[in-house]
Amino acid sequence: MHGARRGKQTDYGIHLREKQKVKNYYGVLEKQFRKYFALATRMQGNTGSLLMSILERRLDNIVYRLGFGASRPQSRQWVAHGHIQVNGRRVDIPSYLVRMGDVITVRNRPKSKQAVKDVIEEGLRDIPDFLYRDNAEIPKGIVMRLPTSEDVTIPVNAALIVELCSK
Repeated sequence: MHGARRGKQTDYGIHLREKQKVKNYYGVLEKQFRKYFALATRMQGNTGSLLMSILERRLDNIVYRLGFGASRPQSRQWVAHGHIQVNGRRVDIPSYLVRMGDVITVRNRPKSKQAVKDVIEEGLRDIPDFLYRDNAEIPKGIVMRLPTSEDVTIPVNAALIVELCSK
């Protein structure tokens, strides 16, 4: 009848599902994903691990992982609206790639500080060990080291993505 599924998914379908899962998880569109894949391919090492590391380094993801935003879309909005600073400078680009040693702070404005404090108090999210969060009056986080593939929380097979995108 209508809507009946095939018995077995094709190899292409399996590979595509993995890629779409990662794109939806990080809120990245196709063109940007291709750019990240090209960057990971040019770097030395395992392309799949490097791709996941690059996606983890996005500023909107770091803001979420520090617990400043309740969700990735909210964290993306926080960055886009200028509530977040990196190394003392306002950054309003969610795709900004953080580096080791970067200090991510909430702008010293009452609305920004209060909203982030509400999110921090509301839910205690585990902060990954590559990040450090200081719950001072102005919340801030420090990137202690670059994220690795072990720091990725989504269950994904990066090798399938590399196979698909390498064609």
